[in-house]
Amino acid sequence: MLNVYLTFAGNAQEAIEFYKEALGATIEFSQTFADSPVEVPENWQDKIMHATLKADGFVLMFSDTMPGMEVTSGNQVNLNLNFSDVDSQTAVFNKLAEGGNITMPLEKQFWGARFGMLTDKFGVNWMSNCEMDA
Repeated sequence: MLNVYLTFAGNAQEAIEFYKEALGATIEFSQTFADSPVEVPENWQDKIMHATLKADGFVLMFSDTMPGMEVTSGNQVNLNLNFSDVDSQTAVFNKLAEGGNITMPLEKQFWGARFGMLTDKFGVNWMSNCEMDA
């Protein structure tokens, strides 16, 4: 499954509300940095770590960037691939990384998934998520 992941510079909640109304979507999930074990400055605690909007025929995912990271036109969109098995995830991730740059290696994450990020040789940003068995 392919989802579009949008990253914002601290105004993801505003964007979520805008797209929710404009697209007739519903908020399926929303988590702030304060709701997670990720350490961020006090003024970033209420920012969105991850949120999902869902409507008929599509899913949009959102987050605010980590403090200190810039969001510029062109890098705020990530294509997120969800996998059901680690072998497929690894194969696709490694192929997409050829000639590109791995920005976050595939590793198990606190939300119960194996996750990684890369920018391919064409400058396209990819996220890879594989839910792990409990």
